[in-house]
Amino acid sequence: MSNDVIPDEGGRILSEPMGEALSRRYLAYALSTIMHRALPDVRDGLKPVHRRVLYAMHNMRLNPQAAARKSAKVVGEVMGNFHPHGDQSIYDALVRMAQWFAQRYPMVDGQGNFGNIDGDSAAAMRYTECKMTTAAMLLLDGIDENAVDFRPTYDGQDEEPVVLPAAFPNLLANGATGIAVGMATSIPPHNVAELIDACKLLIAEPDTDTNGLMAIIPGPDFPTGGICVERREAIYEAYETGRGSVRVRARYEVEDLGRGAWRILVSEIPYQVQKSRLIEQLADLIEAKKAPLLGDVRDESDEEVRLILEPKTRNIDPEVLMESLFKISDLETRFAFNMNVLDKTGTPRVMGLKTILTSFLDHRREVLIRQSQWRLDKIEKRLHVLDGLMIAFLNLDEVIRIIREDETPKQTLMARFELTEVQVDYILDTRLRQLARLEEMAIKGEHDKLSKERDGLLSLLGSEKKQWKRIDEQLTEVRKQLLSARRTTFAEAPQGVEVAAIESYLPKEALTVILSERGWIRATKGRVDDPSELKFKEGDNLGFLVPGYNTDKLLIMTSDGRFFTLGCDKLPSGRGHGEPLQLMLEMEENTRIVNVFMFTPGAKRLMVSKNGYGFVMNEEDAVGNKKAGKSVLNADGTEAFAALPVTGDHVVILGENNKVLVYPVSELPEMARGKGVKLQGYKDGGVKDIAIFDQAGPVQWYDGSGKARDFKDWKDFVGKRASVGKMAPRGLRKLRPA
Repeated sequence: MSNDVIPDEGGRILSEPMGEALSRRYLAYALSTIMHRALPDVRDGLKPVHRRVLYAMHNMRLNPQAAARKSAKVVGEVMGNFHPHGDQSIYDALVRMAQWFAQRYPMVDGQGNFGNIDGDSAAAMRYTECKMTTAAMLLLDGIDENAVDFRPTYDGQDEEPVVLPAAFPNLLANGATGIAVGMATSIPPHNVAELIDACKLLIAEPDTDTNGLMAIIPGPDFPTGGICVERREAIYEAYETGRGSVRVRARYEVEDLGRGAWRILVSEIPYQVQKSRLIEQLADLIEAKKAPLLGDVRDESDEEVRLILEPKTRNIDPEVLMESLFKISDLETRFAFNMNVLDKTGTPRVMGLKTILTSFLDHRREVLIRQSQWRLDKIEKRLHVLDGLMIAFLNLDEVIRIIREDETPKQTLMARFELTEVQVDYILDTRLRQLARLEEMAIKGEHDKLSKERDGLLSLLGSEKKQWKRIDEQLTEVRKQLLSARRTTFAEAPQGVEVAAIESYLPKEALTVILSERGWIRATKGRVDDPSELKFKEGDNLGFLVPGYNTDKLLIMTSDGRFFTLGCDKLPSGRGHGEPLQLMLEMEENTRIVNVFMFTPGAKRLMVSKNGYGFVMNEEDAVGNKKAGKSVLNADGTEAFAALPVTGDHVVILGENNKVLVYPVSELPEMARGKGVKLQGYKDGGVKDIAIFDQAGPVQWYDGSGKARDFKDWKDFVGKRASVGKMAPRGLRKLRPA
C-alpha cells in the first residue's frame, strides 16, 4: 500500500497546528450545538427540531380537524426535508410534545402509546399516529402570510421558518431544558392565562417591574401539579435574574381508616419525577432502614396518580412522616431556573421574566406589522385588478369589439383605456358569462370592502398605539382558547418538624456499636457482655464498643479534629463484619479515630489537642449532617488527642515531660470550635494523658501494670492553667484506666 499523501479534492494539502485545527472545529461544534440544537428561541420557545416537526405537520395539513397520520410519516417528512439527523431523535422530540406530563400545553395530539408518567417509553413510530393541537396551530398562525423570515433547508431544496409567529409566549408556557457546550438552559412551565395577563399589563404599563408581574404570575405551573413551597423572595430573585430554583412537593391527603388508623394518599408528584422510580426509591429506603417511619408503599394508580403510603405505627404524626420523606426522597424536588435562551439575533442570553415577555411582545408586533403589510399588498393588487374590471364594465361594448376585431387586443386595450398589463390580462382571462350586471355590483361591493380594509391597515401601520391595541385583542382571543386552571399551588413548608420529633416515634431498642481497629462498623441488638466473643476479619481487632439505643446519634472524632455523625438506626446489622466507615463517611486517608461515643443532649466535652491546647464544647456543636464531617478542634499542626466528658470540677493533666498539673474546669473557656487555650506549658513534647475528676469523690492514677492508686495529695499539684506543673508521683503512668 502506498505511503504517499493523497491530496484533497481541491488539489491542496492544508498544513496547520493540531491545537488550532481542533480549537476551530470544536468552536464550530459548540456554536452549532448552542444555536441549532440545545437552546430555545425567546420568541417562539422552540428548538429547531420542534419547530421543524410542527412546520412539517403544517405542510401535511395535520390540523386538529384532520385525521391523524402515522408518526413514521411525519418523522420521514421532517428528516427528509428539514432535519438532517437520526429518526429516533426526531421521534423522541415528537413524543415529548405529545406527553401531558411533560408539556403544560401539548403541541401534538398523539394516538396510541406515547409513554406514561411511570417512565415507560412510547411505542415505535410505525404504531402511533399524530396530528397538531390547538396550541400548535396558534404557534403557526400566520406562517403563510410572510409573518416570519424563511431560510434554505440543509440541502437547499426547500425553505424552513427561522422562527414561528407564536401567538402566545410558549417559552414560558411549556418551559425548556437543554445542555449545550459550556452552557445549559432550564425553564419551568407556566400558566398561559397568567402569562397573557402579564403581557397585557406590560402593554398597558410598560414600566411594570418584576414585583408587578409576580402579582399576576406567582410562580411556575407544572403539568403534574404539586405544591411549590419556595419562598416568594427566592422566586422573585429567579424571575429578576433568570437564575435560581424552586422546591416542589407532592400533593397528599390523609385518609382516615377508623379506630385511629390512617394512611397517606399521594395524588400529584413533582415535575419530571418518574412514578415507578419514586416507588422503587421509597421501597429501597424502607429496606435500608432510612425511612424508619414508613411501613409500606404501593401503587394504586390508573389514569390518575394514586400512591398509598402506610406508616410504621398509627401513633406517628402524618406531617412528621411526610416531612421525613420530603427530606430523603423525590417526593420533594428542586427545579432549577436557568433562563438561558437565544435572542432574536441568535445570541445566547440569560433573561429575566420581564425581558422574556417583552421580547415576545416585540416579536408579536413585528409579526403583526409583517402580516398587515402582506395583507395590504394583497389588497392593493386586488384593488388594482378591480379598478381595471370597473373600466371594462363601463366600456363593455367597446372592450368586446376590440377583443373580437383587433389583431392585438392587449396592446390596444392598454393604450385605449390606460390599463396596465396586469389589468388587461385579468380582463382577457375573464369568462364572458361573468360580464353581467350582477357581477358589476359584486365588484363594486368587493372594491368598497377592500378599500375600507386597506384604510384600516394603513391606519394600523401608521400608529404604534393601534398596533399594541390589536396585539392586546389577539392575546385576549388566544387566552380564551388556551384557558385552563392552575395545577401547581403555593404553600409554606411547615416549620419546626425536627429530626428529634421523627426519632420520638421510633420504637426504642438497645444496641451496641462495634467499631474495629481497621474501621469496620456494625450494630448488634442488645448489650455485649463479653467482647472476647466478637469476631473480626483476620488481623483486625476491637477498637471501640459503645452501648446505646437505635434512636441515638453516634459521634466519631478523628485525629484531624473533625466530628462525624451517624444515626444508630442506619448502621449496618451486627451479622457479619459490618461495613467500612470510609464508604459511609468522607474521612481523610491518614486520619485515625480518636474517640467514639453516643450524643447526649446538654452534655459537655473537653476538647484536647496533642500540643496541650483545648476548650470545653457542648456536644450539640459536634452534631452535623455532612458526610465530610464537622471541623471542631483546630489541632494547629498536631493531632486531636481526646474529647473527655465533663463529669467533674477539676482537670488533671500529665505531660510527656512527666509533670502533673491540676486546676478547676471553670478556668477553661466554652467554645463551639477553634484552637482553645493553653492547658499546660511544655518546652518539648505534649500531652501524655488527661482526666477530669470531682474533688468530692475519690481521685486515682494508674501505674505501669494498670493498677489504680489513690491520688491523696492531688492538692499539692494545683496550679495556674497553662503553667508547667510539678513532677509526677513515682510510678504514675496514666490518669485514666487503659
